[in-house]
Amino acid sequence: MVTFEEISPADFFYRNRDIAGFTSPSRAIFSSIRELVENSLDAADVASSPPQIYIRLSQEDAEETGLETGVYTLRIGDNGSGVPARHIPSAFGQVLFGSKYKLKQTRGTFGLGGTMAILYGQITTHKPVKVKSSTGTSKTYEYKLTIDIQRNRPIILDRKIHRNKKQWRGTIVEFSLEGDYFRAMPKILEYLKQTALVTPYANITFVDPRGRLYVFTRATTKMPPPPKETLPHPYGVDVETIQRLVCVTKFRNMLDFMHKHFHRVSENRARSFLEFAGISERKDPRKLKPHEIVKLVRMMKKFNGFFPPDASCLSPLGEELLKTGILKELKPEFIAVSQRNPATYSGHPFIVETAIAYGGEIPKKDDILVYRFANRIPLLYDEASDVSVRVIKSMNWRRYKVTPDMPIAILVHLCSTKVPYKTVGKEFIADRPEVKGEILNGIREVARQLQRFLTKKEYVQKEKRRLTIFSKYLPKIARFSTDLAGKEKEPNIEVLLGSVKKFEGEED
Repeated sequence: MVTFEEISPADFFYRNRDIAGFTSPSRAIFSSIRELVENSLDAADVASSPPQIYIRLSQEDAEETGLETGVYTLRIGDNGSGVPARHIPSAFGQVLFGSKYKLKQTRGTFGLGGTMAILYGQITTHKPVKVKSSTGTSKTYEYKLTIDIQRNRPIILDRKIHRNKKQWRGTIVEFSLEGDYFRAMPKILEYLKQTALVTPYANITFVDPRGRLYVFTRATTKMPPPPKETLPHPYGVDVETIQRLVCVTKFRNMLDFMHKHFHRVSENRARSFLEFAGISERKDPRKLKPHEIVKLVRMMKKFNGFFPPDASCLSPLGEELLKTGILKELKPEFIAVSQRNPATYSGHPFIVETAIAYGGEIPKKDDILVYRFANRIPLLYDEASDVSVRVIKSMNWRRYKVTPDMPIAILVHLCSTKVPYKTVGKEFIADRPEVKGEILNGIREVARQLQRFLTKKEYVQKEKRRLTIFSKYLPKIARFSTDLAGKEKEPNIEVLLGSVKKFEGEED
């Protein structure tokens, strides 16, 4: 006999934690740090405060086992907006509860990562999480929690309220988890380095299990403008979205319904659409029947009169901050950055930012070094599946005077209200034609600037060699010319040599 049962979201991810990136002890410890750091950075963005992130990872059972793998305690603190006291238990003890379900750019996408890390810690160590947070008020709240996995509810083990004399604001999360730091270490350090690159206005401090201190100091206090929450765009909605809007709308006619519930739909634009769709302006949207909702969505896809979404819901880094981050971490000899104009796919706005750097501290490899980011999140795994890498490999780099052995790094940053990830683990971006086209054009733009630099550099080196030979033999030519002319005084060659040296000095 077949038995049917219902499981909670927490129970689902408990049974299938691999799909969220917790595939092994080393990957789990990397994912835990990454998810909580992202939450801290988002909280600092909300508070419009340059992030101050502190990460400490200590090993609990090193003396007992003598092994480098085992149980670790992870503590991450920030100076972000803090979590209101009434939301702390659910925010850290309930899967799929969070503040990321708005139509605007955020690092987190599913409201899952931070809680998933805590869930993983609980199922591997059976220890609670400690959370301390304040929104800058006169009180600080401290909780000790576990997750009721079967019911997807927080279990509060302890709750304390402290006086906040210094008006501290932020969140501190501490929990235990099973991990393998020493295998994950290269990825963790690379993640922190790339985070510092794409967030040059952040201070990040990391203390590893052996007490080694890694500090990534901010290069600027300037932050990109925060994204604004937006309405759904007609090209990006489906039947379920319309059904939900119909259930909550306060408007009694379709004209106001279209104008008030959708992004960049004016009254005139709404009137033109309703006429195109054959729907009365006066019809009450709450009385739409299922087949009428389906027709409404289909006609939205066919109507060409809607304006594309604007970029107010996005927060790109901008060319100045992008250049600042690359100069800080890579110290290249040459850098070119580009920010593409806003574009859309399936009604979702996005902006592609690209950069190319040459020389400096960029390591020489057999292939071009690629840095991939989505909503300021470094993407370190599954590189071969990412659309950016496929675009880069498809290009003919010889036309840009680039060879594989050159110290070159390419950076691609995609920001969107809905990044087209292929997996819940958020490691690589799908091959959407619109996104692919913008990435290709962005890379071509910066590659042409690199081509001009390399051409000029090649010319300068050639001239230097020619002028060096010239300056070497010029005194001999001057002496022989004097002898042939039967004169005693040699011509003054210092003027010519001075111009040679000046030319070389300027180019150096």
